[in-house]
Amino acid sequence: MVDQQEVAVVRWSGQHGLTELLTAYHLQTEAEKGRIANDVEDLPDRYREEVLDPQTAFLGDVVLLAQSGDSSVGCLVLADLSGGRSEIKRLWTDPSCRGQGIASKMVNSAVEACAEAGASTVRLSVWEWRQGAISLYQRLGFAITESWDEREQLVCMQRPV
Repeated sequence: MVDQQEVAVVRWSGQHGLTELLTAYHLQTEAEKGRIANDVEDLPDRYREEVLDPQTAFLGDVVLLAQSGDSSVGCLVLADLSGGRSEIKRLWTDPSCRGQGIASKMVNSAVEACAEAGASTVRLSVWEWRQGAISLYQRLGFAITESWDEREQLVCMQRPV
């Protein structure tokens, strides 16, 4: 268990911790989709590339890490920060640290980064079976909106900055 007061949200600059969080995120997502992925090599190319080379995959994006001491306990990618509308991707909190406000803290930090960059809207997409995440986003001011993604079972949400 981690004390939320001890968690700092920082911009990732190549330090350790992101790869492990992205791996857990993608493996869990693939399992929820009913796909077998036992390790990074089993992931679709696009996701495997994020795990193996996040600096290239997220070039131009803002990557936030939730840090508790020397441990990374959460991550979030903020894409398209310069376009007036930003997108939150890859929000993940270590399962042993959930329910402690870490995800809320990361989303609030992302919204602040959007405001600093002059974005007017922040959006995200989430799988419909992740009801806990959808509820979290709604509590943080996101509303379900018309989909911009053709994948089935994907819920698109946005909020003003």
